[in-house]
Amino acid sequence: MINKERLLATFLDYVRIDSESRNEAAFAARVAEDLKEIGCEVYIDSTQEKTESNAGNVYATLPGTVEGEALVFSAHMDTVIPGIGIEPVVEDGVIRSKGGTVLGSDDKSGIAAVVEMLRTVRENNIPHPTLQAVFTVCEEIGLRGSKAVEPDKLAGKQVFVLDSDGDAGCIVAAAPGQYKLRATVHGRRAHAGVAPEEGVSAILVLAEAIANMKQMRIDEETTANVGYIHADFPTNIVSDRAEMLAECRSRNGEKLEAQAKHMVDCLQSACDKYGATFESTLTKSYSAYSFTEADGIVKKVTAACEKVGIPAKLIASGGGSDANVFNGVGVEAVDLGTGMSKFHTSEEFITVENLEKLAELVLAIATA
Repeated sequence: MINKERLLATFLDYVRIDSESRNEAAFAARVAEDLKEIGCEVYIDSTQEKTESNAGNVYATLPGTVEGEALVFSAHMDTVIPGIGIEPVVEDGVIRSKGGTVLGSDDKSGIAAVVEMLRTVRENNIPHPTLQAVFTVCEEIGLRGSKAVEPDKLAGKQVFVLDSDGDAGCIVAAAPGQYKLRATVHGRRAHAGVAPEEGVSAILVLAEAIANMKQMRIDEETTANVGYIHADFPTNIVSDRAEMLAECRSRNGEKLEAQAKHMVDCLQSACDKYGATFESTLTKSYSAYSFTEADGIVKKVTAACEKVGIPAKLIASGGGSDANVFNGVGVEAVDLGTGMSKFHTSEEFITVENLEKLAELVLAIATA
């Protein structure tokens, strides 16, 4: 029932509009205009100070024609870099960037599917509960847009986030929580050639702390990684300051807390050994979520998959998404595959077939 030609044209138009993180205003204006033309009630919030974007999150609500719980569909408007001047090409049923940029199927495939669903529902007078689209800013730089969403602005208690790799029908039923750890080690400066024994090298202390940390794949649910270290001194000075930024993730709450504590303990032990000190900030970025095939939101998606004839596949992810944030504010949210592949690279692509199946699936969820 979806208009396949229009869906593809919409997607190609959308990815041509620059919207790297923090600079989503042009795209937000375009998608808001499209949603108003459909007949949605459109609201753009004023969260720019929180997100550092030049646009707010876009909310569009299509009032229901039948009784039923309102359903929310969400995707993010920003792309990673390089995302300026995207030129999409379609060859043999595959959509790619002409070269040098990402494609932007992450996440404009999700947005195009939701917009086509709303158009189809309205044009064909299909009975439906209240439907809401929530398109967020700055997802790619810390889920900032969804973190700024006010829960009372969400029309329903079930949110379908369209922002995962995997074919249409892929359901991210479990995803990890995450901690970010920022730490600064303070040693004692000395001349490295004349009196190194009088110094305490912050670099040496930090290096030992990092070496003692459990990192990378810890178990099937838990990972950790140090992504940044910094100390800027000439070689003839024993450094008295060194910084690090790290993360840990786990789909198990107890394991997440234990891993975060372990990493801080490693810093403390290394400082105690050498007579250094440290200061740290441990920030919880988002919490884990987990659903099973018996949960209502998963049942709704699997039933819609069956209706449109695509296989449903439940997976557990190692990445976070806006779904994590929405689950943390008292609603149920799952992340769904859109068919995007090799996202965050210039080799990113999506098939026309996956784009079409995604729109059909969204329509089936909305009108079940």
